Amino acid sequence: MFSGRITSSIAIGATAVAIGGGAYGIVSAPASTGLGTAATASSSSVTIPGKGGSNARSGPAAGGSSGTVNSVSKSKFTITTPAGQKVTVKKASSTKYRKGTSSSSASAVKKGVSVLVLGATNGTTITAGRVVVQPTGGSTTPAAAGVVPFKRGAQSTSKQVGQIPANYSQGSGTIVSAPAAYKATEAALAAYPGGVVDRVVKLSNGEYEVHNIGVNWPHHIFVSRAFKVLGAN
Repeated sequence: MFSGRITSSIAIGATAVAIGGGAYGIVSAPASTGLGTAATASSSSVTIPGKGGSNARSGPAAGGSSGTVNSVSKSKFTITTPAGQKVTVKKASSTKYRKGTSSSSASAVKKGVSVLVLGATNGTTITAGRVVVQPTGGSTTPAAAGVVPFKRGAQSTSKQVGQIPANYSQGSGTIVSAPAAYKATEAALAAYPGGVVDRVVKLSNGEYEVHNIGVNWPHHIFVSRAFKVLGAN
């Protein structure tokens, strides 16, 4: 009987550790470029606990990031987001490039330019489906948007802005692929720059939750069916 109690206690403790994994992160906002479906991930049901900051992982899913190019090679380039997160972008034969609203080529990606990257995201590595070279000097900054940069060891900020879906349950929903995921990602990054969107989830009411890593806030941004930002937490 004593042995059985020990086994039971260990099992319960292991469950508690698994459930107490950490906070999610999500991001969303309005989209404007009408980008296509390259480097997409299949839709699937998801209940994925994660951790804040750059430790969060959900496996490859459609998402993206934006920032300034640091280095460029034949097969990849690196960027730093406005909140200081380092991101590696892998090029693919199917990667499409734009400069503003015009078609371009990989040669447009140079050190010092600002880019929006959309593609299959795995942690802080993105296999690019679309790369958009953007104008420099944008008006939105992490500080202006209230984004809290990731700092290892720092406790995640807990606050809520705007509207959160009434029946929202953290970790529920269906992971979506492009073009919906790309539109939600672009909108999210426009409203809350600095992080990395590692998945976009469609909720039961048809709205979207964008999961954001690489920052201490926001971890979740909620977007309407029309890809307008509703709120964040």
